Amino acid sequence: MNLENDGATSSSIFAWNYFLWEVRLALVASGFFLYLGIFCFSHFLSSWMSITYRSLPAKEKVFWNLTATRGVFGIQSCVAGLWALFLDPVFQADRVYSQQDWSWFSCLIASGFFLLENVAVHVSNFVFKTFDLFVVVHHFLAFGGFLGLVTNIKSGHYIPLMGMLLEMSTPFTCMSWMLLKAGWANTFFWKASQWVMIHMFHCRMILTYHMWWVCLSNWNAVLENLGLLHFIVVFTGLSAVTFILNPYWTYKKTLQLSCPVDWNFSERTVNNGSSMKLNGKAFQKKGL
Repeated sequence: MNLENDGATSSSIFAWNYFLWEVRLALVASGFFLYLGIFCFSHFLSSWMSITYRSLPAKEKVFWNLTATRGVFGIQSCVAGLWALFLDPVFQADRVYSQQDWSWFSCLIASGFFLLENVAVHVSNFVFKTFDLFVVVHHFLAFGGFLGLVTNIKSGHYIPLMGMLLEMSTPFTCMSWMLLKAGWANTFFWKASQWVMIHMFHCRMILTYHMWWVCLSNWNAVLENLGLLHFIVVFTGLSAVTFILNPYWTYKKTLQLSCPVDWNFSERTVNNGSSMKLNGKAFQKKGL
């Protein structure tokens, strides 16, 4: 852990004593309330500006705001993940044990986000009597993996940062879904955003192969560094993303390009100013 840095680094916003439980828990709580604030801000801004949002039922409004919150988190995750993947010399030199002040900060804030995701998913499922097994498992394993960072201060950060980089698709998922709800599915702009999103899902698949290569080529060191329980959670999550979630979501998003249906709420047609058949053939564009 690079906690001994001085000079400019010591005055950085990232320079905290991460050995202390109160520091780690405070940053997790900060991440939780930061993204809860973004969720609420999305609601108020969308209520003011978006015709589409005001016409949605409550369940879809919750999903809209969660999608916007995930999009913002995806931007944070891309910055942190790409920095570790290509630019930070410490992570280039050691992908198992390395930690940085900035990576501690990023991972703990991400832990707060995944805590919010789990709370939001379970509360939403309870209130609206719904259940999506893939989403529940995905968020549970993601939070479990980052919870291990909170409890195990020697755990390396490269693999978690690559896990954050898997969120590279979420800003484009957010854009594509909102445009679809607004009835823009026949426009070039929506199709272009959908193509970029599909490409990001392919990049996610390549990134999981890189994560497997790092883990398999340093198997004993990774097991020693994580500890058995955290190791099981991380590899269960990585296996689920690699072999089930990424292929399934890539297939669904690719299918959606030719059949632009909102698969999350396909039980109803859009009646908020647009007309959309479930086969995706008829759309009427309206204002966002």
